[in-house]
Amino acid sequence: MANIRQQKKRIGITARQRLENLRYRSTVKTLIKRLHSTVDEGEAAKIEAEHKLLVQWIDKAAANGAMHRNAAARKKSQAARLVAGK
Repeated sequence: MANIRQQKKRIGITARQRLENLRYRSTVKTLIKRLHSTVDEGEAAKIEAEHKLLVQWIDKAAANGAMHRNAAARKKSQAARLVAGK
């Protein structure tokens, strides 16, 4: 347990950051699942909208450090291949 005041502050900050990172990763996973189901349905306009939203969230997650930039690029590439139908 932390005894120093600044350590106690850092514990709180780290906990908030961990929750924020979890929100980003969880949202990206949810959007990937939604994209998969939308591709199965086959509506082109809806697929494009879901893909755009997913890419935005992946970019935000990478920019905020919740996801490594290479992992973000890999997920965007996988999503693009899914949309392209390969």
